Amino acid sequence: MRKLIVAAMISLDGVMQAPGGAEEDTSDGFAYGGWVWPYGSESDEIMGGVFERPFELVLGRRTYDIFAGYWPHQGGGDWSTLAGKLNNTVKHVATHDPATLHWQHSRALGADIAASIAELKRSDGPDLVTQGSSEVVHQLLSTDLVDELRLLVFPIVLGRGKRLFDEHGLPSAFRLESSATSPAGVQTTRYLRAGKVRTGAP
Repeated sequence: MRKLIVAAMISLDGVMQAPGGAEEDTSDGFAYGGWVWPYGSESDEIMGGVFERPFELVLGRRTYDIFAGYWPHQGGGDWSTLAGKLNNTVKHVATHDPATLHWQHSRALGADIAASIAELKRSDGPDLVTQGSSEVVHQLLSTDLVDELRLLVFPIVLGRGKRLFDEHGLPSAFRLESSATSPAGVQTTRYLRAGKVRTGAP
């Protein structure tokens, strides 16, 4: 059975919108696109950790369009290895228009995203990894499908923007498997699902 890994770069207040560039996602007037770059190459850490082993991507349509417009054109330089992995892997995409999925190895998830992901998890293949795609991630976190969180937490408060968690998330316990802090104060964390939320009293 495959695992579903939610991987994200987030601020201290949980914002995951437009980490990579000013024009990446300006919806709702978001004006802080590209907020990871003042921390240098720290964002490489989570990419290296998640993409070391075989994987397939799970993407929302907005993130898919951003990736499809960028990664097929990154054939050289520092990003060439990652570009090759992203271009050659299977992309499972939440979309109402499957006919417009032109990036190679792209497949539509269908109308019921959770059911499609559950079926994929039961099949043979590499782990499934989300990138960006906050609306899809919210749907997955509201189910019992997420096995692991890999978070890169940046020492910044953005105040507004699309967040990793919303009010529909399924109450779930996770175990901290590993963590590291960079000289710039960026925390790389890996959490594994650990059953249901437990409560107690003094």
